[in-house]
Amino acid sequence: MEANNDSSSNLNWKDNVCTVPNVISIARLGAVPIFVWLLLGQERRLAAALLLGILGATDWVDGWIARRFNQVSDLGKILDPTADRVMFLVAIFSMLLDGSVPLWFGVITLIRESVVAIAALILAGLGARALEVTWLGKTSSFGLMFVFPFFLISAGTIGTQSVVWEVIAYSIGIPSLILHYYAAFGYIPLARKALSLHKE
Repeated sequence: MEANNDSSSNLNWKDNVCTVPNVISIARLGAVPIFVWLLLGQERRLAAALLLGILGATDWVDGWIARRFNQVSDLGKILDPTADRVMFLVAIFSMLLDGSVPLWFGVITLIRESVVAIAALILAGLGARALEVTWLGKTSSFGLMFVFPFFLISAGTIGTQSVVWEVIAYSIGIPSLILHYYAAFGYIPLARKALSLHKE
């Protein structure tokens, strides 16, 4: 009887929309315009960096809650990576406009995120199931989510502090960016499998 109850509970969480991780993902999406306002509207780079760092941390938090308390849902599998990608794209584009991130670094990251986002839309249009984020993809994304706040802090400070934060940003950012591209190629066989399963 207890096994049946556990199975029913997991099924409910799977189909449930109102889970804590989903609420966090929605809140993360809602905070994106605030980031843009702080950076481009108010020119408060340090405040924008703090907000972006918090948003990056919540990405780890909602995943941990989902796994720890069995609150993994079908909506969450789509909502979480979507929130990540929207936050990434908007933050990078805003920082490029602001000049607070090196042009080459921002553009290369933006290209990768745009290609993956377009590929995800094509898969959805073809009716394939959404791809689950791989551990490597999650790890590289997590690293980059803190690299961009570091670039913001570097741009918002002067002298030695600015140089120190820039060095930290590059030290974490370059390995994370390489892993990010490597993870993107890892999605290719997963996409093929999802398409073949859909055709069956």
